[in-house]
Order: sequence, then structure tokens, then C-alpha cells
Amino acid sequence: MFASTPKKRTIGTLVIAAFGLLWLAIVGLGQRTMLNYDYIAAPPSAPPAKWPADSKIPRVAGLPSIVLVAHPHCPCTRATIGELALLMTRVHGQASAVVVFVRPPGVPENWEKTDLWRSAARIPGVTVLGDADGLEAARFGAQASGQTLFYSASGDLQFSGGITASRGHSGDNLGRSSLVALVTTGASSTNHTSVYGCSLQNPERAGAQ
Repeated sequence: MFASTPKKRTIGTLVIAAFGLLWLAIVGLGQRTMLNYDYIAAPPSAPPAKWPADSKIPRVAGLPSIVLVAHPHCPCTRATIGELALLMTRVHGQASAVVVFVRPPGVPENWEKTDLWRSAARIPGVTVLGDADGLEAARFGAQASGQTLFYSASGDLQFSGGITASRGHSGDNLGRSSLVALVTTGASSTNHTSVYGCSLQNPERAGAQ
């Protein structure tokens, strides 16, 4: 066998270094793409300023109402349901809450009754409803899964937004703290936050998002 020459060793080193740099670039691009995805908010919604007169969502007389519109197959919404559980622990008995799972036309029976439905149903003080054809979502102007609305006992909109800081991430966030403040003190520093979740316009395509 022939011994490698210094020139060949240098070329080999350069090739290895080039592949190493390429690999680092690919990893960096992938991480940047994931971060961008995590922090891309849904389009702004336009919820009604007063509780929709034609809504079938139940309300408890004398209590403010929390409405969370959700996509039953959106993986990002798992964090939102977890945040709702923490929220309801903080405001126990001081507000009613309903999670509305959108059910588009043409899907199989019980399509909306996923693990997210079951998780939401286990939260004390929360009512879970199916939203056939997304009618309630449309009434409340919801655009993305996780859209959370807070209406006063008199039916005035006081908050609209998400209760996670980014897509699928749990933890302290402005949305949840704002709702706690509204329920417990009647005031909050903000009445709007961004929503991170799958689109409700094409709910049957959640797995592709």
C-alpha cells in the first residue's frame, strides 16, 4: 500500500471540514425553521363585542364565561388544554368555561372525541361541546385552535386570544395571567394575545400542518 502524501491528507481534512460545516448549516436551518413555526401566530380574529344572541353555548347566570374553541386533532392544543386546567384551578367557582370542539361536515361519527376532548372533560368546571359544521366557531369569529374568549356576566367581550406563549408550549403566559386577573380582580393589563394553533378553516387537515 502507498503511504498517503501530505497533499492527500490536506484534501481529506478539507473534505471532512466541508461536510462538517454543511451538516452544521443544515441543523441550524432546521432549528430556525422549527423556531419560526413555534412563534408564527394565527391571523387575528374578530370576535363579537357582545355575546352572540344565536349562540347555543350555555352560560351560568351571574358568572363570566370563558369560551375556548378547539380543533380536536391539533397537537398544539394539548398545551392549551393544560393551561386551561391550571386557569380553572385558579378561578374555581368564579367563572364558567366551555371548550367547543369543531366538527366539520363529512367526517366520521365521533371524529371530534379525541384525547383532547377527554382531557378537557376531566377539568372541573369545564363543559365540553361538539360544534357541528363549525357554527359556534364562526359566531365567535375564531380562526385557530386555542382561541379563548372571555365575556363578562353581562355579555361584554373583555379578552380574546391564546393561553400559550407559543405553539404547543406550556408555561406561564400573558393570556392565562390576564384571564386570572379578569376573573379575580375585574381588570387586566391586556385584552388580547396571539393564538398559536391549527387553522379552523380546514380542520380536517390538522395532521398536515
